[in-house]
Amino acid sequence: MRPSEADLALLRGLVEIPSVSRREGEAVEWLVGRMGERGFRATVDDAGNAVGEIGDGPFHVVLLGHIDTVPGEIPVRMEGDELVGRGAVDAKGPLAAFVAAATQPVSRVRVTVVGAVEEESPTSAGARHRATQPAPDWCVIGEPSGWDAVTVAYKGRLTLDIALSREARHGAAPGPTIAEEALALWQRLRESAAERADADRSFERLDCRLEGIDAGAADGLVERARLHVGYRAPPGV
Repeated sequence: MRPSEADLALLRGLVEIPSVSRREGEAVEWLVGRMGERGFRATVDDAGNAVGEIGDGPFHVVLLGHIDTVPGEIPVRMEGDELVGRGAVDAKGPLAAFVAAATQPVSRVRVTVVGAVEEESPTSAGARHRATQPAPDWCVIGEPSGWDAVTVAYKGRLTLDIALSREARHGAAPGPTIAEEALALWQRLRESAAERADADRSFERLDCRLEGIDAGAADGLVERARLHVGYRAPPGV
């Protein structure tokens, strides 16, 4: 079923407003305004989230998406039937779909739509704030996991910034360079994570990625290297 023109305008309008993590204010205020026009009781909560509530009843459903994006401007445009732009998939598309779906109240159900801030930041301030509120009967998270399936769990995320340093050595000195020492450490971390590679499902595996490296910096006295390592950890790790 093709979305209505009003719903398409909601999505495009939201995508057209830049909202890099920790700079979401304009998009939040805009979405609160649009939800208010649709009959939501809409406001900005203490964490800066866009929150809209509609309907009344004994059952409470929270539809939680995030309104922030990673950096990087992508010109907003239509390519055939697809809207292209930063956040169109992750995750303003799901958030706009939540607002559109909840616009028609359901009998005996109170629905709260949350456009959370800082999801793309380690702080995740928006979701953490909502977790302090009374638990709903159901909570659906809007993330791009495919239109024909429901994701039932998330891996945890851990990031490590590892700094190595040593006294500066002559370039012709024997032994590994500081860059080689950093890579050897990364290899040990990867091998340790690979011990869980025989898990039956990919969700059960411990993923380990080298996300950044800066090696070989020296001031004539000290040599330095830095690794940025990211883990995706299943429950129980």
